Amino acid sequence: MPLALFALAISAFGIGTTEFIINGLLPELAADFSVTIPAAGLLVSGYALGVAVGGPPLTMLGGRLSRKTMLLSLMVLFIAGNLLSALAPSYGVLMVGRFLAAFAHGAYFGVGSVVAADLVAPQKRASAIALMFTGLTLANVLGVPLGTWIGQAFGWRATFWVVVAIGIVGLIGVLALVPAQPRPTGGGVLRELATFRSAGVWLALAMTVFGFAPVFAVITFIAPIMTGVGGFSPGAVPVVMALFGVGLVVGNLIGGRLADRAVMPSIYGSVALLTLLAVAVALVAGHQVAFVVAITLFGVAAFATVPPLQTRVLDAAAGAPTLASAANIGAFNLGNAIGSFAAGLTIDAGLGYTAPAWTAALLGLTGLAVAGLAGLQARRLVPAA
Repeated sequence: MPLALFALAISAFGIGTTEFIINGLLPELAADFSVTIPAAGLLVSGYALGVAVGGPPLTMLGGRLSRKTMLLSLMVLFIAGNLLSALAPSYGVLMVGRFLAAFAHGAYFGVGSVVAADLVAPQKRASAIALMFTGLTLANVLGVPLGTWIGQAFGWRATFWVVVAIGIVGLIGVLALVPAQPRPTGGGVLRELATFRSAGVWLALAMTVFGFAPVFAVITFIAPIMTGVGGFSPGAVPVVMALFGVGLVVGNLIGGRLADRAVMPSIYGSVALLTLLAVAVALVAGHQVAFVVAITLFGVAAFATVPPLQTRVLDAAAGAPTLASAANIGAFNLGNAIGSFAAGLTIDAGLGYTAPAWTAALLGLTGLAVAGLAGLQARRLVPAA
């Protein structure tokens, strides 16, 4: 694989760390700002909405730039957002900082996915995308557990300073290793937008929203689930999150291999497995060993969905790969926002800390239904032999 893919993965590591780090620090943030756990969880939803809202517009605005210049600009924005978060004097300012960093997230993975796919042969596109996303999954193995430990030991602000440092390293990596690329050519913004008239594109995006929503319904509240239901100590949270991250790495690589062979069957299988494992998490939340096994396997299923869902959108929107890719990153994060917000509502309703996992299962069933509709629509478009 080209070295440029590893450069993309370095920045993805930084972005993934800041995306997931709040999950392990909810109790600390809630206590510091005197808000409830569900209110602190809105920092996850707010970030996800920032990705969904900011990614496509930034991608269109950057259409006049070379892809490398666009990636560098997005990393600068990412660093600025995390710097504001580290200095935030209030909950509201922290939310603004998260929102700014999220704007960079959506466009970065959108542009980066297209760059990754273009660096390899067509039959290896899903594996190349998976390699870039490996940085995101490794963030859950290394960045998030380490950041959670730092936040618990030295305060949550220290965690954001570490994220700023990671972002600077990522910026240098892109500058040094990603080759210069010409400005994207084609029919411009209007032509790319015209691609979104296709029902297949919208079904692909909807598959992403509901197929991935179960992940954040569970993982946003992993700390209170562990401490409030499972009886874990706060110090165990980073360890279990690291195991979840290992699952993400394994699932991402498996998903890339399977998607290179058959995209839609990979989507059906991974979303179905994710749904079943959400049920398992709910059922074993009070049993520590079983919970650790279930949440690790949940991580495998979670990122096994990513390469096929991203590849499916690129296939459905062949005339607008960059914009469609950014839109799909937004769709992932709209799913994140829906999942975490819906799960927070169940906790506010007094249904307990296992309710997020049951919410995840319902969202997964919705994702399977949408995938079924997308598969039927795709088959209707295939001409008879």
